[in-house]
Amino acid sequence: MAVLFHYGGCFFSINGRGGVSRVRRRAVAAANSEEYGKLEEKVKLGGSEVKVSRLGIGAWSWGDNIYWNWNNCFQWDDRKLKAAKAAFNASIDHGITFIDTAEIYGAPYTLGAINSETLVGRFIKEKKGKDPGFEVTVATKFAVLPWRLGRQSVISVLKDSLYRLGLESVDLYQLHWPGIWGNEEYIDGLGDAVEQGLVKAVGVSNYNEKRLRDAYEKLKKRGIPLASNQVNYSLIYRAPEENGVKDACDELGVTLIAYAPLAQGVLTGKYTATNPPIGPRSLIYSSEFVTKLQPLLNRIRDIGEKYNKSPTQVVLNWLIAQENVVPIPGAKNAEQAIEFVGALGWRISNEEINELRSLASKLQPVFGLPFEIL
Repeated sequence: MAVLFHYGGCFFSINGRGGVSRVRRRAVAAANSEEYGKLEEKVKLGGSEVKVSRLGIGAWSWGDNIYWNWNNCFQWDDRKLKAAKAAFNASIDHGITFIDTAEIYGAPYTLGAINSETLVGRFIKEKKGKDPGFEVTVATKFAVLPWRLGRQSVISVLKDSLYRLGLESVDLYQLHWPGIWGNEEYIDGLGDAVEQGLVKAVGVSNYNEKRLRDAYEKLKKRGIPLASNQVNYSLIYRAPEENGVKDACDELGVTLIAYAPLAQGVLTGKYTATNPPIGPRSLIYSSEFVTKLQPLLNRIRDIGEKYNKSPTQVVLNWLIAQENVVPIPGAKNAEQAIEFVGALGWRISNEEINELRSLASKLQPVFGLPFEIL
């Protein structure tokens, strides 16, 4: 049996023979080596022509002042800016070229210091200055706010996003959540964006099975594929498996983009009952829940030891193994981004996949994010 503890940004494992192995540092180093230099082949988003890396990066935390930086609220400083830029560059340099952002991430909507789209645009411009031929696939989202009425609102907001991103077109444009007054006009707006050449593919986010099918059919009439549905999906939040969304995506050929694939960091193993998540995340993942999570985390660590992988890499690999799923974990710094690379190029066994699902099913269901609409 191995006992793990966290110190200095690394996981250390003390085995029964008294030996010590630096699990996470070793896994990150392996991900950064030539062994993992060749990532899996890119995959198409649904029936579109847009290809993305098998794993993406979520840019929600870039510019955020509250949700992801609760211990330093209102202090988006140069250090955090450099860390976010390093995360972007490390992702691109290691083959994770799919970046997901949204107009509502950061300022002015969520007390952010700066808008995430603005940062992504800045990072792209600076990277292009040093490496003009680098690849990046950008996805962003339209905030379906109640006062935004009509299909034209999608186009006007999209143009603002393109300005912040510094792009003439975006690879994937998504409706961030379903509209309160209905969705037909917004879906029409997505179709208009494709026909006007402002986007290469369109998707939705937080759509249940019925809304997903309706959007698919409406776009199909215009000869436009629904490329994706971005939903909360992780080992401990498997609602898409239970509410028909995953099956519908597989049936229709719509890619499921999994946000919060690490359960907002809880599945990385860095939290304990005495050191639970703070801020808004504490409302979802309490000390009590983190305590009950330990048997599952212990098994994840054991599997990681077998493959020379960190818990983070095991959990992401579990999702990838579900097929037709592209996880987009958030990266605050280069180390996290590089660690994600180690989730690619291998696969846990079917027995381990089922075992982890079985262990996770014994936990009390986790609520989704406060704004999630399914």
